Amino acid sequence: MISLRSNLAKFTKNALNSNLKYRRISSLSPILSKFIAENNLKIKKENKILYSYLSSSSQKSSTTGSEQSELIVQHLSEGIVELQLNRSLGKNALSKKLLFEFEVFVNSVRYDRKARCIIIRSLVPGVFCAGADLKERAKMQQEEVGPFVSRTRKLFDELSRLPVPIIAAIDGVALGGGLEMTLACDIRVASSSAKMGLVETKLAIIPGAGGTQRLTKLIGIAKAKELIYTAKILDGDEALKFGVVNYSEKQNDQGDAAYKKALQIAGEIVKNGPIAVQMAKSAIDSGADVDLNTGLKIEELCYSRLIPTKDRIEGLTAFKEKRPPKYQGE
Repeated sequence: MISLRSNLAKFTKNALNSNLKYRRISSLSPILSKFIAENNLKIKKENKILYSYLSSSSQKSSTTGSEQSELIVQHLSEGIVELQLNRSLGKNALSKKLLFEFEVFVNSVRYDRKARCIIIRSLVPGVFCAGADLKERAKMQQEEVGPFVSRTRKLFDELSRLPVPIIAAIDGVALGGGLEMTLACDIRVASSSAKMGLVETKLAIIPGAGGTQRLTKLIGIAKAKELIYTAKILDGDEALKFGVVNYSEKQNDQGDAAYKKALQIAGEIVKNGPIAVQMAKSAIDSGADVDLNTGLKIEELCYSRLIPTKDRIEGLTAFKEKRPPKYQGE
């Protein structure tokens, strides 16, 4: 049996990253209280990292002048945040510059109290993300490759741990690291004409940014082995049958069918209590790899964090008054 101690250590990092200030619960065990205290120290360290990233980003922008950003962030209504991949010349391949801007985004949005759902999409027609920048990779020294792949793996892990739901809108090619990026998201929507696969074995390597683990957990060992061993490329309908994506939408003339479906799903998510959605994500993610008893303890802790919220009272009041609730994330 996996110990409660080790799994609650993993859980607290996820659960306490939400924007709701921590309220002491008298029934917490001394062990869990210790983990919460340690997590608060981690959050302070993450704040320092954030400011360092943002400072570096500002300095970089001033030295590059009008250099086009490879990522664009758009804040839509009701707390929907769009992360738009915008590296047209490189088919959104994961270059050093794109990776840096991605790190800035992840370390910024986790502290954005207005963010309720994130959509990752591409502004490049026919392409989501082509994976690693092979031209850039070919110029790297051998000793540079491992750290760069580790950096990408860490980034996608941090992406998966963001407190709000993340939807990948796959309206084009998503290969290698591009598909691994989507696997770090909560929901994947593809167009029927999209092409996706973990094709690294064709290059005599393996998926290195979480693909061997996340795909296996998503669709099972046998199917994951088949797709990775063969480097098979799936269209949207095939990916749906394998369980890689949640939806496969018939592509439209504008080439954004997956994006439109992602917007619809995001709109349904942001109507609900934002703290409740965050706690649901924490409970599901943290409980996925533990025994049932530990998972139930995690669920109990997540639920307990919602009891004193204003949003919970608003939900009950709105139900009684037969009106839509107005959740504030408090």
